[in-house]
Amino acid sequence: MTHARWHATDTLAARYADGTLAESEAWSLEKHLEHCTSCATRVSHAVRAGTAGAVLGEVREAVLREALLQEALLQELGSRSGVPGAGRFPRLARALWAAGPAVRGAWSLAVLVVALGAVALGYGAGVAGVAGARPLLLALAPVVPVLGVALSYGPHADPVHEIAAASPSGGLRLLLTRTVAVLLVSLPLLTLAGLLLPGSGAPGAAAWLLPGLALTLASLALAGYVGSRAGAAVTCGGWLCAVLAPALTSPSDGAPLARLAEQLSAVLDGPLAQGAWAASAVLCAAALAARRAVYDRLP
Repeated sequence: MTHARWHATDTLAARYADGTLAESEAWSLEKHLEHCTSCATRVSHAVRAGTAGAVLGEVREAVLREALLQEALLQELGSRSGVPGAGRFPRLARALWAAGPAVRGAWSLAVLVVALGAVALGYGAGVAGVAGARPLLLALAPVVPVLGVALSYGPHADPVHEIAAASPSGGLRLLLTRTVAVLLVSLPLLTLAGLLLPGSGAPGAAAWLLPGLALTLASLALAGYVGSRAGAAVTCGGWLCAVLAPALTSPSDGAPLARLAEQLSAVLDGPLAQGAWAASAVLCAAALAARRAVYDRLP
């Protein structure tokens, strides 16, 4: 039977709303609702009129109260700052707050700790600190956005994940929105920390940016096959093994931090290395675009 030859009756909608409809009939009705606006409206009215309607109303009121409270607080912060153009800050803060759970969770604090820890190591640990702070930061920086993205998407990170993923902005679009939010927080902080570190030489403080972008896109591409957390784990583990294993197992003379700096220079410094990372980012982006439908049901 095609979708156009039948429509849900009021009785059928009421049985679906109160949960007494047989599972096979419920599946058939849900499939029909994907193509029939009038039946979807009828079922929506039935759900609101039933016992679930009161619960949904309470949830809606609670969400609206919380949103209004956050908006009022951010507007008050903007008005108290006295800085011209400060009114734009609440809008940006609201966008970041809504875009990714990791941005408003412990991950942002972890990024700040990594950045401040690198600067403290560079200035407070003597000559060894000066020599070792930048390699350690460059070794960790590319995987920080990867971890942030993994903590921003999925039922483990977002209590309303199912609702958000089922919305018109769900799927790959939502995942990319939260990825941008993570990058907007991590890239400036970690790059500024690298610029503040004493000393100079290759690789530079911004040498990790393209690798970080490529690894982030690679984790998103892998997420389409194994899920966001597993994709992030594989990407982070591969990167850390690639840069740490040669530094720790090399038979050559020199401290591990010096060998780590040499390994990072080999994989980050120069047009050839950066070009390879740029090409990798493009390939991963193409893989995302080619399999974008998969992300509508990303585990």
